[in-house]
Amino acid sequence: MNNLRAYLCCIFIVLVCSGWITISRHGVHTALQPADITLLRYITAVACVSPLIVRYNWSKHRWYQYLAVGLGIGFPYTLVTFYGLRAIKAAHAGVLVNGMLPVLGAIAAWYLMRQRVSNIRYLAITIIFISNLVMAGGDTFTLNHSGGILLLLTAAVLYIMHMTGVKLWDFSWKDTLVVVSTVNAALFVPLWFLLPSALFEADPIDIISQALYQGVLVNVIALMCATYAIGRLGTITVSIFMSFVPVSTALLAWILLGESLNGFEISGIGGCSTGLFLYARGQLLESKKSVLS
Repeated sequence: MNNLRAYLCCIFIVLVCSGWITISRHGVHTALQPADITLLRYITAVACVSPLIVRYNWSKHRWYQYLAVGLGIGFPYTLVTFYGLRAIKAAHAGVLVNGMLPVLGAIAAWYLMRQRVSNIRYLAITIIFISNLVMAGGDTFTLNHSGGILLLLTAAVLYIMHMTGVKLWDFSWKDTLVVVSTVNAALFVPLWFLLPSALFEADPIDIISQALYQGVLVNVIALMCATYAIGRLGTITVSIFMSFVPVSTALLAWILLGESLNGFEISGIGGCSTGLFLYARGQLLESKKSVLS
């Protein structure tokens, strides 16, 4: 019960990320360019957290720690994701980015933090990873999609860098909000002038919707929840929840839009659910052992 709030944060993040992939894919197929959506995201976020920025103590961490945490989920992450979404469907993008997180998270936790888990939890991670690949179907992994796949896998690596840095260097939610917004606004605004842009030709509704979802919901509220959850539960557990983004996307489309689930998606949902149950079971057994010892 002590971590109930952290688990609720994870569920909220999964729902927000499911919508983020969809709205981002929509955004890159409007007049807005990937650079425009990225600019809207961080300018809006800076405006929202400006009261925290003016009072922030920048001596708390080292400069490379600010860069790793800030850029890991910053403009390099958003740009490679947005360009990847031009080539890969939203549901399949969720598989490539979020489905890789448990594997990358386990590697990072073991290598950098010497954090090991039981064999049953490693088995659960493997099942979830394979289930996500099954959900994507065979048509995703073709030569025509190789560029998009590479971009989205790069996004997964960047995201794990951010999550690991938050846990390893003990960033609070206030630290993360300030650093991600400030670092990316400062570095990306000059770069935006050099990249393809159609911001002033875009529909105002597209601009407002992207600014609110990307800048407020994702880069402030969800980021705050994610930082809190990582601090309480650790990188591996949060990445397990994040791997459910493709599942939640498929289920929401089925419930809200009436889209049918194919055999690959049903198998993937069943496999991910089994993997999550095994992971929770393994975590419970480890907790009992630590109490008894």
